Order: sequence, then structure tokens, then C-alpha cells
Amino acid sequence: MTPVCAQISEKPWSEPGVASATLRRLRRDPMGSIGLVLVLLILFCGIFSSWITPFDPLKINVPDRFHSPSLVHWMGTDNLGRDVFSRVIAGSRIALSVGITTIATALALGLVLGLAAGYGPRWLDNVLMLVSDSIYSFPTVMLALTVVTLLGASISTLMFVVIVIQTPAYARLTRTATLTIKSSEYVQAIESLGASKLRIIIVHLLPNVVGPLLIIASMDIPSVVALEAGLTYLGMGIPPPAPSWGRILQEGFGQIRTAPWIVIAGGIPLIITTLGFTFLGEALRDNLDPKLRHVV
Repeated sequence: MTPVCAQISEKPWSEPGVASATLRRLRRDPMGSIGLVLVLLILFCGIFSSWITPFDPLKINVPDRFHSPSLVHWMGTDNLGRDVFSRVIAGSRIALSVGITTIATALALGLVLGLAAGYGPRWLDNVLMLVSDSIYSFPTVMLALTVVTLLGASISTLMFVVIVIQTPAYARLTRTATLTIKSSEYVQAIESLGASKLRIIIVHLLPNVVGPLLIIASMDIPSVVALEAGLTYLGMGIPPPAPSWGRILQEGFGQIRTAPWIVIAGGIPLIITTLGFTFLGEALRDNLDPKLRHVV
């Protein structure tokens, strides 16, 4: 019979060289490669936006208003003469800061709550799931609009809303995975050897739970970015003059007949972000899930 330690090492998320093997599989997957390139492009624009924008995204230049796309202004200018391409690049930093920061925070909170609910006492499980279900039952957009109306439109309020909305989802997924792994033979064997609960959670439960959640979280990032853009478009998100993609869409919609390039420029990064993170997340799921991945 296979020893307990060998069984644990056979878990896909603790195999040595899993990162290099994953990258090798992604290179062989066309959709995964496209997703990786798009995500890297978005990350590059977000990190280096201050250095690669050809113009100041906030500078008003009224004489240059409504210039159509050209070699100087790749995506034209808006009603205040601001370079739309520079605003799109600068908006990537806002989108990534909202999307990645909030998802990372919600994922960390969801992991802690889910592990506590799945491996803790029954009463704690009932309390945490009751709170989680209560929050999860509210419609996302209505809850977001309510909180923004009460606290005021700002990037911190928007991030708070996303964290409140996403944390219960990750907590429930973590709880389900924890309950499954907790009843496995190797965990029961470790418990019989006298290992502490904290050690079991950190060493044996967490590594096997966090991997699939990271894939789900990567696919949730574009949803958060779209939520931020949608609330900003409605005037309930990030206030002006921040070059949010939702703000670009809002400003361009009023001039869609005279300057349609503004709306197109605001929609392109949302499409790229959605496709990039979705393709990458699905490729990671297919390649890392032992039931779905192909033998290399």
C-alpha cells in the first residue's frame, strides 16, 4: 500500500515542477497562449502606464477636441481634447488595481472563512454559512448601487463592495473542498498520528484547496472590471476625472454620432480583459485538473 506521504505528494498542486509543466502545456494550447499574451499585455499597460502614455490622460486641450484617430492620436480625442489612447492605457491601472486587489482580498478572506467552516465545529459552520448565504442572496448590482449610494462614489467604496460580494462565493467553494478533503483517508491517517488541526489546515488542506480557487479567481477578475466600468458608467463608480474605462464609455456615449471612436476605444480594453483572463483561466483549469488535463 502507498505510504501516506506518497499519497500527499501525488496531489497535482504539490507536484515539483508544476509551474514549468503548466507553461509547457499553455504553449501547446492556442487559446491558453492567446489568453496569456492578452493578460501579459494588460499587466504591462497597467504597471507601466505612467511611462508609455504618449500624452497626459488628464490634460485638457480644447482646440484638439474630437480629432478622429490618426498617427498622432491613435484613438482620437474626446470632447475636452484629451488623448483617448492615453486614457485607455491609464485606465488599465485602475482596472487592475480594482480587479486584482479586490479579488485577492476576497480570496484570502474566503479561504480563511471556508477552512474554518469546513474544518471547525458544526456551530461555526452554520453561522458562517448563514452569513454567507444572506450576503450572497442579494442581487449583485442592487447591493453595489445601495452601498455606493450610502457611502459615496469612490474607488475604496467600490473595492469594499466587490470584496463583500465575492468573499461568500470563495468561502462556500473552500468549505465544500475542505469537507471533501477532510474525509479522505490520508487526512484521517494524519489525524490519528496526533497532528494538530493548525498543521493539517496549513500543510494538507490549504495547498489542495487554493489551486482550483486561483483559477476561478482569475476568471472572476474581468467580471469585477466590468462591474467597476458599469457602475462608473452609471455615475456611481470612480468619480471624474479618473480615466476609468467606464468613464470613457460614459463620455463617449453622449457623442456617439459625432465621435463614435470614443465608445469603441472604451469597449476594446473590456473585451481584451474578458477574453484574456477567461481564456487563461479555462486553459489552466483544463491543464491542471487531473480529470481534464492531457498527458504531456
